[in-house]
Amino acid sequence: MTQFEDLSRFAHDPRVWYGAGAGVVFVALVVLYRWRNRPPSPDEFERLRRLHVNHVGRIAEGRVIDLMKVDPPDTGGRGLLGMFGGSKRGGAAIPSRQMVCYSYSISGVTYETAQDVTGLESRVATHRLVPGQPASVKYDPSNPSNSILVADDWSGLH
Repeated sequence: MTQFEDLSRFAHDPRVWYGAGAGVVFVALVVLYRWRNRPPSPDEFERLRRLHVNHVGRIAEGRVIDLMKVDPPDTGGRGLLGMFGGSKRGGAAIPSRQMVCYSYSISGVTYETAQDVTGLESRVATHRLVPGQPASVKYDPSNPSNSILVADDWSGLH
């Protein structure tokens, strides 16, 4: 028996085809599972956090401290983003983030934090925000450090 005859018999063996088919199905299921269960993007994670705090939140009085733009970090050609041309995503520059810094007090504890309001420009009139301006803050009663100043369907800015 020659080597080609052994190979021909091997190629016609149904066990080989069943194994190959099972391997293809397994790989397809792994790809589908990873695609369906991918972690949320940072923007989606922030949107879900805002929705949660808006749903369970209590309102406290606070004050706007500052309004600032935060530029994405420059990797200087290093790291994962550096491999693709610095602070770029898909060939386009990553936009700066609009942050509102604010403070509020709960049970004698003062919290100072910031919220990324990028994408909520329709709810925030940034040209009218001034430091010291009063605002309503929604916070999670089970974790008072988790708070929002603006949500998709709520705004604490006066």
